[in-house]
Amino acid sequence: MSSTATTNSGPTPSKKLKTGDEVDNGEVKTTNNNNNANRLDSSGGADSLEDESRDYDPETQKTLEEIDATQNEIDSLNEKASEEILKVEQKYNKLRKPFFEKRNELIAKIPNFWVTAFVNHPQISAILDEDEEECLHFLSKLEVEEFEDIKSGYRIKFYFDENPYFENDLLEKEFHLGAGGDPASKSTQIKWREGSDLSKRLQDQQNAYNKNESDSKTSRKRQLEFPRTFFTWFTDHGDASADDIAEVIKDDMWPNPLQYFLVPDIEVENGGLDGEDGESDEDEDENDESVVVVEEEDDDGADDEEDVDDEELYEGEDGDEGEGGPDDEDDDPEGE
Repeated sequence: MSSTATTNSGPTPSKKLKTGDEVDNGEVKTTNNNNNANRLDSSGGADSLEDESRDYDPETQKTLEEIDATQNEIDSLNEKASEEILKVEQKYNKLRKPFFEKRNELIAKIPNFWVTAFVNHPQISAILDEDEEECLHFLSKLEVEEFEDIKSGYRIKFYFDENPYFENDLLEKEFHLGAGGDPASKSTQIKWREGSDLSKRLQDQQNAYNKNESDSKTSRKRQLEFPRTFFTWFTDHGDASADDIAEVIKDDMWPNPLQYFLVPDIEVENGGLDGEDGESDEDEDENDESVVVVEEEDDDGADDEEDVDDEELYEGEDGDEGEGGPDDEDDDPEGE
């Protein structure tokens, strides 16, 4: 009798799991896929895999097989859950769409809404230079659309009013998340007006700087890499899987842009920026000292005010007879 789990012939007291083995209906099967082959090649071949195998007593072996079977059931449920979650997400994407459209109609009534939200966002503002910020004053609407099969990707749409920078009224960047291949992106070709290509302007500056560095005696120095900007991000399709700006726009800015438009107001309500904590603490200490001084002055002044208030109240209640009240009060201490 032969066993698929071992190369030895003859009956065995129990099946033995080795690295790379799978359990199917209580049978141990050795998997021979490319990944295992690559791992075998890099770790010294099949002999090293045999070295990693362990002998278990029958009870432990049976328990391991049951654990593996149970784990397969869990993995199957996880796959089903993912499919159900995607269906629910698709359903609610359709339900949210009219509300997103209504929100954009209302946003259109507020000048410079989107550029304000972008400037207030910590990650998006980090890639905006001054010229691009001026250009984004013409951004009138933003939309994020997920594909029908939301696993396959999404697109970000930027709508612009007539502007001195480019002729397009709509710029789109799409992200395709194909299951078989690497993520990829593509974007609208920007029709820049003459002398207004913001992405080329920055690239020219970088090229000129690097050329000067290479021509100088210190050509071995590291050439400067200028930071990416909004439009260099828009036209860059090098590594879609690492596009953090697109993820920020889709998952943070688009769901609730109002929170970033109102950032200054929120900061005032919360007592300032986090970065100003040190200054705030010092101000609080100064305020605490001033409060103490004011309280000490108020204690003395409060007694005088209370005496005056009591006198006025006494006069108000007793009329003319109250005129003698203070004299009587002054006489009482002398009598005592």
